[in-house]
Amino acid sequence: MTEADIIIIGAGPGGMDTAAAACAMGKNVVLIEKGSIGGTCLNRGCIPTKALARTAQIALDAKDAESFGIGIAEMKVDFGRVMERKNEVVTALREGAVMGLKGVRIVEGTAEFTAPHTVAAAGEEFTAPTIIIATGSAPSRLPIPGAEYAIDSDSVLEITELPHRVTIIGGGVIGIEFASILNALGSEVTVVEYCKEILPPFDKDIAKRLRMALSKRGVKILTSAGVTEIKADGTVVYESKGKPGEVTGDMVIMAVGRRAVMPEGLDKAGISTGKRGIEVNDQYETSVPGVYAIGDVNARCMLAHAAVAQGKKVLGEDVDMNVVPAAVFSVPECSMVGLTEEQCKEQGLDYKSVKVPFRGNGKAVAMGEADGLLKLLTESTTGKILGVHICGPHAADLITEPALAMANGLTTEAIARTIHAHPTLGEVLASAVTR
Repeated sequence: MTEADIIIIGAGPGGMDTAAAACAMGKNVVLIEKGSIGGTCLNRGCIPTKALARTAQIALDAKDAESFGIGIAEMKVDFGRVMERKNEVVTALREGAVMGLKGVRIVEGTAEFTAPHTVAAAGEEFTAPTIIIATGSAPSRLPIPGAEYAIDSDSVLEITELPHRVTIIGGGVIGIEFASILNALGSEVTVVEYCKEILPPFDKDIAKRLRMALSKRGVKILTSAGVTEIKADGTVVYESKGKPGEVTGDMVIMAVGRRAVMPEGLDKAGISTGKRGIEVNDQYETSVPGVYAIGDVNARCMLAHAAVAQGKKVLGEDVDMNVVPAAVFSVPECSMVGLTEEQCKEQGLDYKSVKVPFRGNGKAVAMGEADGLLKLLTESTTGKILGVHICGPHAADLITEPALAMANGLTTEAIARTIHAHPTLGEVLASAVTR
């Protein structure tokens, strides 16, 4: 039996960062991973899709180059090289991640609980007073006839040829990112979304703005459409407002969310689970004292940075888990933090809504990306920031400033007092807080 201070199961962002932080605190850390260091985020999610999103942006810039006075006779997509670069980015970052785990014992194997504080992996048993489960999630599938004819988000990242026609089932973050990428590279894309609007968790004004932008680029988006069947020839059968419909493509991608991946032996350890994942309290402790679950496996917030933040909280850091920004790396990007306007209404809050278009921002106009919107929601009497929602260039970066303000209890007055460099995209928020 090998004893440690902390055992961490899963080397995704949450597991890796927590392991490195615990090691820096002088803890004896064992990190168990059955796959590649970096987990889904680094190997099959955040990083590879962002590499592809960058390629998509370059492709769109090339198509629009003539308006900037740059003549490009022909834009040619070398899809093999596109995917090769994606792999290079992933490999470089994975190697860096391994270097960041110096001092941590990494065990390659599948972990299984054999007792409340005992885990078996790679033919060895480990025990520790603190165990952190960070096993992440996997793509979900609709229980419909022909589901096997669709590929999931993991498989999309391994394709070798660019499909001519693609049908994407699901208009959430994953589906929309792939829709944006594949459309930019030349595929004909149709998105079939069950809800009334794409990006269901996002503010409706922002989701609508992105839907319109993607539609202008040629992405066909069907909302309020429930998929009932997938045929062997790639035909997706759906029903929308009581009427049947079909769309046929060379490839069908199912992007309908993710499900928690839980380690074996939870019953032996006495760890309680729910319908969505491992049940935890506000400190991310499971039903077994000293055993924690962070990240996608507890289904509280399926974002890589949320997993990292939860790990920090387990180690004793003061982290405001009520302020978690989110981003969609489409073109244009979208981001959000805090409450949507719909949530403000549901909670009966006395709020103020301010919308600032990017077309009045000098940097956005100079970039040729003025089709954007920032929406600011504040308490009417105090100026407390309730939520910020952005659709536009670099939205994922712009959301950090309002997130910082919200996490530290700053009001719009604090942002208004801050000088923002000119000309920058950050002036959009500065403009919003003075209205």
